[in-house]
Amino acid sequence: MSDAPVYEIDPDTFWRDPYPDLARMRAGCPVAFVPQLGATLLTRREDIFVNEKKVEVFSSDQPGGLMTVLMGQNLMRKDGTDHQAERKAIFPTTSPRTVRDVWKAEFETATRALLDEIAPKGRADMVKDIAMRISGDALRHITGLTNMSWQEMDRVSQGMIDGCANYAGDPEIEARCHDCTASIDAHIDAMMPRLETDPNSSLLSVQMRAGLSEEQIRANVKLAISGGQNEPRDAIAGTIWALLSHPDQLRMVQVGEVSWLQAFEEYARWMSPIGMSPRRIARRHEVRGVTLEPEDRAFLMFGSGNRDEAVFERPEVFDITRDCGPSLAFGAGPHFCAGAWASRCLIAEVALPMIFGHLAGLRLDGEVPFGGWAFRGPLRMPVSWDA
Repeated sequence: MSDAPVYEIDPDTFWRDPYPDLARMRAGCPVAFVPQLGATLLTRREDIFVNEKKVEVFSSDQPGGLMTVLMGQNLMRKDGTDHQAERKAIFPTTSPRTVRDVWKAEFETATRALLDEIAPKGRADMVKDIAMRISGDALRHITGLTNMSWQEMDRVSQGMIDGCANYAGDPEIEARCHDCTASIDAHIDAMMPRLETDPNSSLLSVQMRAGLSEEQIRANVKLAISGGQNEPRDAIAGTIWALLSHPDQLRMVQVGEVSWLQAFEEYARWMSPIGMSPRRIARRHEVRGVTLEPEDRAFLMFGSGNRDEAVFERPEVFDITRDCGPSLAFGAGPHFCAGAWASRCLIAEVALPMIFGHLAGLRLDGEVPFGGWAFRGPLRMPVSWDA
């Protein structure tokens, strides 16, 4: 076990708002053991940025980790040549060219249909009625599971997310996660024969053509769903909330002074939909005078690094004019998010401009609570507009 100083948290408070605790850790114990999480947390941006690349120490191969146990060993839980081989196999689905030439049109068609349907209603929950559906429809096409509804896509994603963050070992959460992975497997079973005869650019199809084993294919589809539904959903709704809460910055985007992409990337830095990535310590290593021992669990706290006062001026402030280059929103090093291009396209090129363009006078219509620290986003977001 590491000899890091111990920092105690209240789990409920940390889930509601982790940023005060993370700020105290950055200031007083930037590498700290949190007993409630059973892990040593790295909270400074430079420590995360440098050490994430040291895969010989901070290993993603975690045989006993929750993601591996519940979802199978996907490419994100592999290092070195094994990771690179599977990343290369899925690249035809996630490449900038495929996003531009294939997925963007799918995103636009589905988003336009949703907005045409909902515009006359004049009010909705931005999370559940709009962002969730946009994200779910996009993921149905990218994964190849077009036989799954967007509602089921969101359900199984949330179930796996909850399972992978179930460090307290709640048996009900684990059972729901198993039910969700079984649903994904059933939908994969139904789609594989179709894609054998009619291949496309989807993740399921390109992995089949690349000759990956069924075990690899299934694990990587589950990874894409766990990381490709909640985060875009929360980023779409969250960026809209941030802009509506900062009307001066919304005007800057609408008149073209800054881009929708800048707004999204600043939100992703500020609120960090993906707040943490776990690692297994593979060999003894020292960080800031703290010795990490083999088999220790370490959490790279992206959400904390993105608010590091040593890197970002007034990091607690939402400012779409800032340089987000140092942001860790998509990770760093060999495990940089493979879906980054698709996310940027869906959110910044399609969802944000189309939502503001179709829903005239869009405004907040109630309280918007947030939750989560490993994955963070708005829990509900009542809005209205001029129908």
